[in-house]
Amino acid sequence: MIQKDGGNLTANRKSPPATPSDYRLEDQVGFLLRLVSQRHSAIFAEGIGDGLTPTQFAALAKLFEIGPMSQNELGRQTAMDGATIKGVVDRLRTRSLVRSRPDPSDGRRHLVELTDPGRAAVARAIPAAWEITEKTLEPLDPAERTALLKLLRRIT
Repeated sequence: MIQKDGGNLTANRKSPPATPSDYRLEDQVGFLLRLVSQRHSAIFAEGIGDGLTPTQFAALAKLFEIGPMSQNELGRQTAMDGATIKGVVDRLRTRSLVRSRPDPSDGRRHLVELTDPGRAAVARAIPAAWEITEKTLEPLDPAERTALLKLLRRIT
């Protein structure tokens, strides 16, 4: 369990609390991650522009970074399951930010790619995304930011 100690979180036990009454929700990693996620989501919604959701931005950013790919690969690259990535791509297609075309190397497969308006939207959004990350991490000093990102990568 993680306990607060003078305002600092410390892992002081490796075993469950002695009694259920020792359990404190606000000291649990899942609860804290949810609070961080809510804070980041609010910062994201305020700053990203173009009415993009986090999943839509992730898909656009990955297509911008890597280029055309299958919908399944885009889902893997953005950590979205099949149903989620399908909905994201459908909404981006409706907004003319992406399109699908046959894969020249495999006629049974279609590739998802950015359109010119999609490329423009992601180019506008990337500077905002940098600022969103900066605002999310604002309470931390540079060493803490590096440590947090390293630890988050380690537990994913």
